[in-house]
Amino acid sequence: MRVLVVNAGSSSLKLSLLGPCDEALGERELTVTDEAVDQALLAVELDALEGADAVGHRIVHGGERFSAAVRIDRSVESELRELIELAPLHQARSLAAFDAVSLALPGVPAVACFDTAFHTTIPLAATTYALPAAWRERWPLRRFGFHGLSHAYVARRAAELVGGERDDLRLVSAHLGAGASLCAIAGGRSIDTTMGFTPLEGLVMATRSGSVDPGMLLWLADGRLPAPALAHGLEHEAGLLGLAGSADMREVLRSAESGDRRAAIALDVYTHRLRGGIATMAAALGGIDVLAFTGGVGENAPAVRERAVGGLGFLGIGLDEARNRAVTGDADVSVEGATARVLVVKAREDLEIARQTRAVLA
Repeated sequence: MRVLVVNAGSSSLKLSLLGPCDEALGERELTVTDEAVDQALLAVELDALEGADAVGHRIVHGGERFSAAVRIDRSVESELRELIELAPLHQARSLAAFDAVSLALPGVPAVACFDTAFHTTIPLAATTYALPAAWRERWPLRRFGFHGLSHAYVARRAAELVGGERDDLRLVSAHLGAGASLCAIAGGRSIDTTMGFTPLEGLVMATRSGSVDPGMLLWLADGRLPAPALAHGLEHEAGLLGLAGSADMREVLRSAESGDRRAAIALDVYTHRLRGGIATMAAALGGIDVLAFTGGVGENAPAVRERAVGGLGFLGIGLDEARNRAVTGDADVSVEGATARVLVVKAREDLEIARQTRAVLA
């Protein structure tokens, strides 16, 4: 089965055609400036990727209803649209991409693969907010978690790299990109993660704040900042951008090395939160066998990996400096004698989406 993987991001639409053995048959990327997708341009790109037997769509939010990938029919589509309010930017773009691809490829079965689904195995102790009962009964106020497609792939790939069984591994997966999250994985199942009701919770990110004191937000909302400005600031003006003036980790690292104080503080804040989060995930697992870095920053910033692991020796984790600096592709960068392995894993959400799509349609 040849699967066309459709991954709608915040500013782009990535198309990947994978063959029956996951071989890459073609890739295309379109710039998307709003929720609309240029139908004419998409048709041209899809012509170059002809021959898809199925389409797998990355859908950010599955809510409480969807705990696994599902074939999209009218009923499913309607339910997905009802979830737009839980992830307005990402969900709307994903559904716009679904509309556009369905119009261009009528009759080709489509499957929704959810970023939240992998986290439906997290126990109530880790998903429940200590909020008033009336609130929780009225609305789905719980921790959902995101980046599940990436974390699910890392769980499988890490087991292959260490030559062990996935069911035996206590793994912390660190997806570090423009968005960032950690996931504690035991036996191939998510048992905790850093993102919550929205992708704002958890680690410091490129332009997102990560976790902040809700009391501070209430103080700001009390006549100091209107809700739209507050939301925009937390999503688009915070994180590395707010601290260092740049959302690009490569630029932050260069500026910090050249003595820029703002960049140095931003890097300290980023890695302090990251290091603490890894320890928290390890605690949820009762120990750690593997720490795996993935995503644009996780794969390509050896200095970030070094800083993150630097204070975790008490967990039996250590980096080999030479290996860490020379990474190309998937690699083991552990120091000799460490009781836990440190891996770098290339992010391949496309492979996970294709796998789930084939499983649903089989």
